[in-house]
Amino acid sequence: MKPSGMRDGVRVRSYDPVTFELIRYGLESLGDEMAATMAHAAYSPIIRNAHDLSTALLTSECEVIAQGRTNPLQLGSIMPAARAVVAKFSRQIGPGDIFILNDPYEGGSHLPDIFLIKPLYARDQLVGFAGSEAHHSDVGGRVAGSNASDSREIYEEGLRIPPSYLFRAGDANETLFDVIRSNCRFPEQVMGDLGAQMAALKVGEKGFRHLVERYGHEELKGYIARLFEHAERVVRAEFSSWPDGLYEFADYIDDDGTGNGPIPIHVQITVSGDSLTIDYSGTGAQVESAINTPKAFTQATAMTAVRCAIGVDVPHNSGYMRPVTVIVPEGTILNARPPAAVAARALAAFRAFDATIGCLAKIVPKRLMACGDGGASLITFSGLDGGGRKYILTDMHLGAWGGRQDRDGVDGISSPLIAITNVPVETIERETPLRITRYEFIPDSCGAGRFRGGLASLREYRIDSGSAMVQFRSDRAKVRSYGLFGGRPGASARNVLNPGPLEKELPSKHTTSLNCGDVYRSVISGAGGWGDPLERDPQSVREDVRNEKVTRKFAAREFGVAIDAAGRVDLDATRSLRGQTSTRIMPES
Repeated sequence: MKPSGMRDGVRVRSYDPVTFELIRYGLESLGDEMAATMAHAAYSPIIRNAHDLSTALLTSECEVIAQGRTNPLQLGSIMPAARAVVAKFSRQIGPGDIFILNDPYEGGSHLPDIFLIKPLYARDQLVGFAGSEAHHSDVGGRVAGSNASDSREIYEEGLRIPPSYLFRAGDANETLFDVIRSNCRFPEQVMGDLGAQMAALKVGEKGFRHLVERYGHEELKGYIARLFEHAERVVRAEFSSWPDGLYEFADYIDDDGTGNGPIPIHVQITVSGDSLTIDYSGTGAQVESAINTPKAFTQATAMTAVRCAIGVDVPHNSGYMRPVTVIVPEGTILNARPPAAVAARALAAFRAFDATIGCLAKIVPKRLMACGDGGASLITFSGLDGGGRKYILTDMHLGAWGGRQDRDGVDGISSPLIAITNVPVETIERETPLRITRYEFIPDSCGAGRFRGGLASLREYRIDSGSAMVQFRSDRAKVRSYGLFGGRPGASARNVLNPGPLEKELPSKHTTSLNCGDVYRSVISGAGGWGDPLERDPQSVREDVRNEKVTRKFAAREFGVAIDAAGRVDLDATRSLRGQTSTRIMPES
């Protein structure tokens, strides 16, 4: 193979395309294998079942080479985390080291998300890093689970770990292990989950070393540089096909949990040739509750939205990020100054994602769906069961996708921003004194459109013994999930205590005590529709009525489609309805 100059500081050659593909997919598979290892070895349901975890391989310069197909939002912090380690320890890094951190203001995300970073060596040469991140069940603080949305400062939220040695030259930092055990309520789960993270790093180290041995470090490094270049080139070509211009969109968080709101999330996207600038200037100021988010999390949100808008296969590595500039003004809810609380930071990220998708839909309208559920509701139960044993459960109540230009939204699915699952009913009932008394879709909760949004869902938890503290973070109770291009918004979210004649409506961000027999109901919002509802195929409406997704009344009111008692489309009545009903357009910003 003939030399062909320098690329990203690496002398490269004319490479074999087959080998290029083998290395690309070998690295991506290795990231997935790391993630699977962590999930299989984890102790807590939030990691083991919900897969609120991430894994990645990075270069020695802390650029992402490949990641496991898990939580893209969570993983967006892994480059800043690795860079924080390198900045602090620089030339002290050596074989056998493993670094740990969770401080949101030093490369972290929020305190329950713990990063482990392991340098990878081949023949005493640093060749890269393996990284793992996981949402731990508890890291101390004022409320079990360490993710309450009503904290005021980060000092209330739990144990902050700056970039530190967890292992140095293979020797454990027993003092730090003792500090972690002493500051969390469920040390067995936390220690077990840290072990699962370390197992993932070991898999990554072994697999990457095998690739180095097979191809040689310089050769592999050259291929990785080509992977970055390939991702960048594909994305620049994509942006070049987009119409130049400046586009704007705004969405809103209902409130901050203390009565202040709505909180604007404003985004401005500039397309200029083969590059993109995403600017969140005009977004609301940071708040006194814990729904603020660090800058790195917002940047990850923006990049995930961009990936949703790109219509071609792009490797998920640092190369695809190069043509994108993200501006996040300091002091806003999307780039909070310390010591702001950030435990429930994903809510602001969800809304930034929704706003960015809405803005991108103005540029490439046939690529983007209407607004989804607005983000999973994060729910944590903790307390004592009937036998006096402590328990904790962090669950994600997931919702729906919005309608798209050629198909309906999806019911009962995670936002593309986090790509996780809820904890299975069987696991909850086996491991806690909770019972899931209802788990179902809600008819008529979709946003109407030519292609309707996904349905809202309801999940109901009953305390069967003992007592519990429940904390939840939700939204879209006031500002509904928007539709696009004439589509209607989805139904509002709700939180209810003891549903029935004496039910109590709860705020969307709240912490409260529950007793045996109490029932907490979480209703996540429906997703928005895409296009004019009066253009929906009447037979599709008929199928939705038949499947009990919408009622006959909703079909007539929202779609202008009359369904008779036998379940057939009444064509004459439908023509009459559609002739009399004016098209209602949902504002896009």
